[in-house]
Amino acid sequence: MLLPYITFIFLILATCRSADTINVHQNISDGATIVSANARFELGFFSPGNSNNRYLGIWYKNVSPQTVAGVANRETPLKDNSGVVKLDNQGSLTLVNASGRVIWSSNSSVYGTNINLVAQLLDTGNLVLKNGNITDSDSYIWQSFDYPGDTLLEGMKLGKNFISGRETFLTSWRSADDPSPGEYTLRLSTVEGKYQQLYIMRSTNTVTRIGPYNGLTLSGRTEFTHVPVELMFNINMIVNKDKMFFSTTWDTAYMFNTIVTPAGKVENSWFKYPKAEWIMFSTLPVDYCDNYGVCGPYGRCNTITAPYCGCLKGFELETSRNNDTSVCRRSIDLDCGTEEGFLRFSSIKLPDTENAVFIRNMSLLDCEVACKKNCSCTAYTNPNTTPGGAGCLLWYGGLIDVRVYPMNGQDLYVRLAASELSRLNSSFHEKKRVVMVVTLLISVVLTLLGFILALYIKRKRKKSSDARSNIQMGSADVPLFGLSKISRATNDFSVDNKLGEGGFGPVYKGVLEEGQEIAVKRLSKSSQQGLDEFKNEVICIAKLQHRNLVKLLGYCIQGDEKMLIYEYMPNKSLDSFLFDESRKSLLDWPQRFHIIHGVARGLLYLHQDSRLKVVHRDLKAGNILLDHHMYPKISDFGLARMFKEDENEAKTKRLVGTLGYISPEYAAKGLYSVKSDIFSFGVLVLEIVCGKKNRGFVHENNDDNLLGYAWRLYKEGKSIDLIDECLHTSYSACEVLRSVHVGLLCVQDRVADRPNASTMVAMLGGEGPLPSPKKPAFFFQQSESNHSSSFPLLPSSVNGVTLSQVDGR
Repeated sequence: MLLPYITFIFLILATCRSADTINVHQNISDGATIVSANARFELGFFSPGNSNNRYLGIWYKNVSPQTVAGVANRETPLKDNSGVVKLDNQGSLTLVNASGRVIWSSNSSVYGTNINLVAQLLDTGNLVLKNGNITDSDSYIWQSFDYPGDTLLEGMKLGKNFISGRETFLTSWRSADDPSPGEYTLRLSTVEGKYQQLYIMRSTNTVTRIGPYNGLTLSGRTEFTHVPVELMFNINMIVNKDKMFFSTTWDTAYMFNTIVTPAGKVENSWFKYPKAEWIMFSTLPVDYCDNYGVCGPYGRCNTITAPYCGCLKGFELETSRNNDTSVCRRSIDLDCGTEEGFLRFSSIKLPDTENAVFIRNMSLLDCEVACKKNCSCTAYTNPNTTPGGAGCLLWYGGLIDVRVYPMNGQDLYVRLAASELSRLNSSFHEKKRVVMVVTLLISVVLTLLGFILALYIKRKRKKSSDARSNIQMGSADVPLFGLSKISRATNDFSVDNKLGEGGFGPVYKGVLEEGQEIAVKRLSKSSQQGLDEFKNEVICIAKLQHRNLVKLLGYCIQGDEKMLIYEYMPNKSLDSFLFDESRKSLLDWPQRFHIIHGVARGLLYLHQDSRLKVVHRDLKAGNILLDHHMYPKISDFGLARMFKEDENEAKTKRLVGTLGYISPEYAAKGLYSVKSDIFSFGVLVLEIVCGKKNRGFVHENNDDNLLGYAWRLYKEGKSIDLIDECLHTSYSACEVLRSVHVGLLCVQDRVADRPNASTMVAMLGGEGPLPSPKKPAFFFQQSESNHSSSFPLLPSSVNGVTLSQVDGR
């Protein structure tokens, strides 16, 4: 009796593995799959992550690791392999368990004669129920695209049908092991009559606002990079009295994935051939200003300034008497007088449009008239940036979630009192008059002192020429920038452009005349680093080119000024996220693990793959810069040393570096090698995992330092407890444990015990078992009278800046 049954199941499995349809009364058991016509997607049963539960899902075919695009029974998993998918003649697709209980159903039905029901997996990843060969999506009996999960596929629509009342939006998984609905959603603003924009929501609270729509794309989003130039990408917005929907269209030659992660990020990736890997090209939120409404009504957020929050012109901070909080209020109240007007703000992300009204086919001039007639209207603009695009947005009430955003930024016209406009205009004209007077005086002074100044410039030029020639001997390929060009780019080294300051000196953001953003590191006169370190960094980094090393664009040396010009890193340094309690949650575990890998690959290039063997000697969180996509880049090569091919170690009496990252042999004997960088990397890995600095860390129970604490947890089999508390459960335990293990291998006391860069990269990539680490250097605890290292520890210091010289004992 069993033989016919087994033969029947075998025939089903053999058929279903190559077909893209399910016919009435054809059952699909666990182990069988349905493949779309062009083999892009596959439908079947799977278990996510480390879970043993079984789910019916759709995933990208032949993509590793498995990338799931949709799950049917998200909230009702199967506990074993007994699941069967059935299509009945009433038009319903169901998933049942071994006892025949319905676990999931499409809840669809069809009536009539001459019905040829079929379930088909389309090459878009859409599972549809239809009658025969119908291809019109509006005629489908049921389709999975009407019930999206955490992934947006091409042709899938997010929004609302006002007739049926159905709203479609993305919902994150609860974790990598659990596809049940999580806390985060990506949804389109679906209030009828309101202007369209996207939100990342956590439950009912807005986390990030994307938009509004500007006729071509969603304004205020991160610019896409790492995308093939031939790629065609379109955003489609459908708005009428019946529906409001958002969708995307891609060039079908590529595969793309837009996902809401369990941590609340929206990530966009494309699949790269032939390496067969997902390349992330956009993620939100990226920085502090992506958090919704952080600066309050009439506030504006700008990541270039410090602090990030400020008020729009015409508004000022006022402290509330009740709760001592500061909010932006008008400097002068409106009185609805005829002389009131509007001040234009350029290159900004438009405010939240939830309290705005949109009028189609209205010119910008008519829009201003309409706003001025209504005393409650606070601002207006034309949101459509397409050539000839018309439309009018009118805001009523506070302006929420405004940020300075040059990319995809737009103009906003804000209503101000007549006297405030007059004051701002008079201030502008007064500045012009002052500039004219000052210019005239400077011209007179320059004329009178021309001869003296000419002699001074001649002498300075000779000194500058001598200094430049010394540098150019080793770096002829590095462009030389003029001081005047750098001064213009940084607005005369304005305080508003200052990004920070290190041991070398202050760093400024600049924009060259051709539009390229740069970071200018200016040697301070009080800096203990001098011309030698300056020359060393120019010569060293000019010969290094790697995606995980910061790129040197050029240098400037003129008179007493010495500057290095780098590519601009908008997310600053790793320590600005990692050790900041208000920002560290923006750095989720996948990003941290990606940063660990990136720094490791950068070290592998420095130590082995570059033309020169380079020891960085100051690897730390503050010298890891992050670009638009949080990709890490090693920076600051002022203390680096280049080795010859046959050299493995060097000795110095002048100890340089940063306390907390210096290796034991370097601290005690002045010996440094590539293994000194490996030790610093190990410290950095443990800091990235736990989100705390090595220097200053003392465990509350046993006085362990960070290395000792990590070692104790490893010996107790509790390395997972080292994870940063802000990550909660949104991490891969396997990746965390491997990272801690590799970090401890790198900080071992003996140089010979530490892995080299190539071995370290392989370990992080999960290749083979890991050896057991030995007790780390600088390990100490209250119960031990002596340090485990064979040398005294360096004296502690109240700061963590780069040291120019420390005497080892």
